[in-house]
Order: sequence, then structure tokens, then C-alpha cells
Amino acid sequence: MTERRSVKPLAALLPFLRPYSGLVVAAICFLLLAATASLSLPSAVGQMIDHGFSAANAAFVDRYFVALLLVAVVLAIGTAARFYFVTRIGELVMADLRRAVYDHLLRQDLKFFETTRSGELISRLSTDTELIQTVVGSSASVALRSLVMLVGAMIMLVITSPKLSMLIVIGIPAVIAPILLFGRRVEKLSRESQDRIADSSAIAGETFNAMHTVQANVAEARESQRFGDAVRRTLATAKRRIRMRAMLTAVAILLVFGAVVVVLWIGAKAVLAGTLSGGELGQFVLYAVIAAGSVGAVSEVWGDVQRASGAMGRLAELLEMRASIADPPAPAVAPSLRDGIVFSGVRFHYPSRPDKAALDGIDLNIARGETVALVGPSGAGKSTLFQLLLRFYDPQSGRIAIDGVDLRELRVEDLRGLFALVPQDPVIFGTTALANIAYGRPSATREEVIAAARAAEALEFLEALPEGLDTYLGERGVRLSGGQQQRIVIARALLRDASILLLDEATSALDAQSERAVQQALERLMQGRTTLVIAHRLATVRKADRIIVLDGGRIVASGTHDELLAQGGLYAELARLQFA
Repeated sequence: MTERRSVKPLAALLPFLRPYSGLVVAAICFLLLAATASLSLPSAVGQMIDHGFSAANAAFVDRYFVALLLVAVVLAIGTAARFYFVTRIGELVMADLRRAVYDHLLRQDLKFFETTRSGELISRLSTDTELIQTVVGSSASVALRSLVMLVGAMIMLVITSPKLSMLIVIGIPAVIAPILLFGRRVEKLSRESQDRIADSSAIAGETFNAMHTVQANVAEARESQRFGDAVRRTLATAKRRIRMRAMLTAVAILLVFGAVVVVLWIGAKAVLAGTLSGGELGQFVLYAVIAAGSVGAVSEVWGDVQRASGAMGRLAELLEMRASIADPPAPAVAPSLRDGIVFSGVRFHYPSRPDKAALDGIDLNIARGETVALVGPSGAGKSTLFQLLLRFYDPQSGRIAIDGVDLRELRVEDLRGLFALVPQDPVIFGTTALANIAYGRPSATREEVIAAARAAEALEFLEALPEGLDTYLGERGVRLSGGQQQRIVIARALLRDASILLLDEATSALDAQSERAVQQALERLMQGRTTLVIAHRLATVRKADRIIVLDGGRIVASGTHDELLAQGGLYAELARLQFA
């Protein structure tokens, strides 16, 4: 809890500030220049009060006002330059921070995304970084300037009147202690407020991603109520934070200016007694006002600093997370798939379901160029085999090898470069059709993309779009039908031209005519390649070299279509139900 109440998490920003150290130095220099100009004004006013207001010193007055004008020019230049450099630093640092967090999240394993809501991550990338940007690009500068002004004003107070300044020094602990006490409470409420905002963002993201289901179930009112409840919880926390911060500001101003009034009362008596001149008292008053204003400014931005500290703490937690799926220290040379794929005693359960094995003792050899179909009821472990092959997860026991090399000995990038995946649920990105097909091989030429689209029976409907292959497909491909989306994904896999094909019901969303054409294209692509096919529709795998029947995470049968029918058992029952 102590660490949360401090500003220590902001130290994690130092690596992001280091590349812009030149800009930071420039900002500090101009800050000091502006502060020096501001601190010279009270001294000039004091000198004028004591020496300038007489006919004999008319020229003296002229020089002082010229000097004040020059100070104003310096102050304007210093303040403007400080604002420019500080704001620029804030923008640059936040851009780097957002990229660093996003890049780090992209490399987390699926276990992380199983337990973390995407809406919460988006909130961290937006709301939290905005808080930090407010501090780096504004509040930190204000706080630093105020501290410099406070220190400078205190030094000048001592020089002007040691006796009066001692009274202010004695009163500082009485002023600072309540401010720190209230500040800790503000920081705690700020963190709670950000957590509530993240909750509401997560709900919104979840709902928007399932809009078809929400509207199909007439759940708009329920989802609105759920989001409204989250917003109300956020508002309640924000009200407590605002109330506490307002009290912090009021207490700081009251204590600071109350102390100044007491000191000035004592100073006025010193002037009457002749131990202090009017100019010195005026000078002291202005420096006291600067010191009080600086303390007030620090208390004003302290809440922002603490909120940013909490936000940086959350982002630092994300950056410190290490994926369980990582490259080995000394990766093996990527295999060329000369021999094949071997599963040896593979046992695996998902982290979110530790009590149930998704795969239980799988032994399977897949030769190079072989087409193997995986069939079985839902939950049998078919998709899990794909996820282990792509090393989205590692098995708890057993071994998976390609050409005798354990997958864990390979660079993840090299391993996944061997595969082309066509998932059952097509994934379309909010960009053009051309970019979607080329997603697996961005270096592909336009002609290669067109050839892949033609082979996947997608070129005809793509050319009919308003801008052809350059048409924006909308978020999640909303401008396409389900079958069209699937053909885009098949074209993507065709273009990737990988050694191993993973087809997860690749033709499930196609009509009979398109399915026949795409099946022919896939058969041509599968020639000479190792292919694993997940199928619920047995008609699509009758030509497979071998069919593996899975049930309950185990292999219960293996053979060709005719062999499995002759054996009876689960496959024969599935075939009877489908072909009947």
C-alpha cells in the first residue's frame, strides 16, 4: 500500500525520457530562466519603494521600469519555450509508452488473454496513458516550476528578513502535514476511479464485440443497465475523489495564506518600529505570495501526479509480465519438414480448466506430405492439437517434435512460419481486402494476391466491390457475408504457401458450389504438403490419407474412411448420423 501512495512508479518513465534528454535539459533551462525572471520582480519592486519615488530619482525610476519590461520579455520567452519543450516531451514519451505496452501485449501468450479482458487493456492504453501524458506534458512542469519558485522565494525571504522567514520555516510542517495526509487519500481514490473506468470500458468492449448476440436476444436494455451500473459506480468513486481533492485545495490555501497573514502582521509592526523598511516589507510580501502560490500549485497538481503514478504502476505491471511461451536461449535451426511431426505422450489441460485434461496421452506420427483428418465430438481435443502445434501453449507433459526437434527448442517466429492456418471462425481486419489477404505475407505482390483470391473463389465478389481489392471491408469484415469472409481467410492461407496446412473446418461457411471449387483449390495446394484437417462434416475428409478419431482427449481410432466404417465404434456412429 505504501508503494501505491508514493510516486515511485513514475520512475518507470525514466527509460522513456532518456532518448529525449536533450529536450528535457532544454525544458529545465528555460524553466530556470523563467523562474529567475519571476523571482527578480519582488526585489525590483522593493528597491523602487525604498529609493525610486522622489523627483531626485526620476532617472532611477525610468531605468527600473525598463528593467522590468526586459524581465517581462525574458519571462515570456522562458515560459513559452518551457511550454513547447515540455508538451513535446509529453507527446513523444506517451507515443513511445503506448507502442511499448502494445508491442509487449502482442507477445503475451493466450493464457494471459484468457484471464484478462480486452476492454481493460484498451483502457490502460488510453485512459492511463492520457493521465501520464497530463503529468509529463504539463503537471510535472508546473510542479517543478513551483518547487523552484518555492525554493527561490524561501532563499529571498531569508535574505530580506531572517526573523520573519524563520516564522515561515517554523510554520511549514504545520502546512505540509495536512496536505500530505489528504494527498494520500486522493491517490487511493484516484486509483479506485481508474479501476472503475477500466471496468466500464471492459463491459462496453465486450458488448460491442457481441452486438449480434445482444440484439438477437433483445438484451439492449439489460446491457444498458449493466453499463449504467458500472458508470454509476465510476461516478460515485469520482465524486469521492473530487470532494477529497477540493478539500485538499481548500486546506492548502487556508493554511498557506493564513500563515502569510500572520507573518505580515508581525512585519507591519516591525516597519512601525523602524526595524524594517517599507520596501523590504513589500519585497517580503511578494516573495511570501510567490512561496504561498507555489505551495498551492504543488498541492493542485499533486493529485494529478498521484493519479499518474497509479496509472504508471498499472502499465509497469503489464510491462513486467513475462509470457510463458518464449524463445529458448539458444534456438535450434528451423526444420525443413523432411521427416514429419511426432506427438509423444502429450498431456495438456488449459490453465483456466486445470481439473480436466484437454489431451490425455496423445501419441501420433504425421509423415511429410500426409493429409491427416481429425474428427470427433466437440471438446474431444481437435483444436487443442492445433494450438499446441502453433505453440500457443506448451504441454504439461510429453513432447511435440518436427524433424526430431522439440518445438520448445525453436524460435516461436520460425516455428509459426511453418504453418498456414484457416480457422473455423474467419478473422477479418478493419482494412482493405488486399491487406487482409496479404496479412500472412505482407511482401506479396498485387498479382500474387489476385492469384490467391482467384484460387479461393474470392476474386469475383471482390472485384464487384466499389473499389475492388482496395475496398475497406469494415470492422470484423461487416461488409462481407460469412462465406465471403471464409474465402478471404482461405486466400490468405493460400498466399502464405507454408509447409504445413492447418484447416479447421475451412469450408464450413461455404455454399455447395463454392465449397466444391475451394475444395479443389485446397486439394491442389495440399499436394506435396503436410496437412491437418479438423472436420465435423465427414464428407470433407473422406479422401484423407488417414483419419484420427478423438474422444475425451484421447485417440480412440485411426485409419481410412472405409477402414473406420468397417471397425464400427465412434466414427461409424458419427458417419451413420451424418450420412443418414
